[in-house]
Amino acid sequence: MKSILCYLFFFIPLAYQQTHAQVYFKTEYISSTSYKDEENKLSGAKGDLKVIQGGFRIPLSVKMNENNRPTAWAIGCGASHASMNNKKLPETLCPSDMLNLQIGLTHTRPLNAKWSMLATVGAGLYIDSDNLSKARWDNILGQGAIVFIRHLRPNLDLGVGAALNNTFGYPMLFPAFYFNWRLEGRYEVNVALIDAVRVSVGMKFNNHLKLSLVAEMDGMMALSERNGKKMYFTQQYVVVGLRPEFTLGKSLSIPLTLGITPARSAFYSKRSLKEYFSDDDESDPHFRLGFYCSLGIAWKF
Repeated sequence: MKSILCYLFFFIPLAYQQTHAQVYFKTEYISSTSYKDEENKLSGAKGDLKVIQGGFRIPLSVKMNENNRPTAWAIGCGASHASMNNKKLPETLCPSDMLNLQIGLTHTRPLNAKWSMLATVGAGLYIDSDNLSKARWDNILGQGAIVFIRHLRPNLDLGVGAALNNTFGYPMLFPAFYFNWRLEGRYEVNVALIDAVRVSVGMKFNNHLKLSLVAEMDGMMALSERNGKKMYFTQQYVVVGLRPEFTLGKSLSIPLTLGITPARSAFYSKRSLKEYFSDDDESDPHFRLGFYCSLGIAWKF
């Protein structure tokens, strides 16, 4: 089954448990590797990936209750641009540039001592950069979700709900899940299923340096049309690596990640539910293992 998980639930994490504003910027690079087709054969093509992204999250109102849980409204906005230096890989299989723009509104409130509710609504533009001047409604993806979160322990939250979007060209409901488990102190562990799967194990050396082993998923998408048919292109990648994070003062952090991408899928597919759940023996077209590095900066205020 072709996965577009990180787009189905993109807006879920915009502001949950966040009581401060944040501006962030990040740049990523994945080295050029060989491309395998649907039959899992080398095609002679290869390509790299460069991503620049940034955005902000701003709480509009926050009120904490006696259990230190917020009733909050927040707005988030993000932009990502990806460029791919593809060789011997035609545009019909993989575009050279993509642009994603998103905006979302999130509301969270405690229902009682054990339960909270998280609701979010938003929209985004997902397009090949070469066709930016031809952007239309078919390139807009609307999304919404509501999740009910059970606070099982002070460091363990589990939630389930429903998400609504028009990925397949018409509004559809999908299940939405939320999971967050964390250990804090000198040694930190975090396992989260929010917008994607993210796992980190780290150690704080002091107030200015933390080193973590991370495994996480990210990606981008473009909605387009090929031969009169509505299509989407998705490029998703798994990152495994080491992340030193430098903290300056109480508000500025600079994470640097060095590692590998053991999986990086890249393919076009029809915008239809039947195609998404099609059961065939073909594998998703993908790039082979590559080197990964990223540099980010986040400012809380």
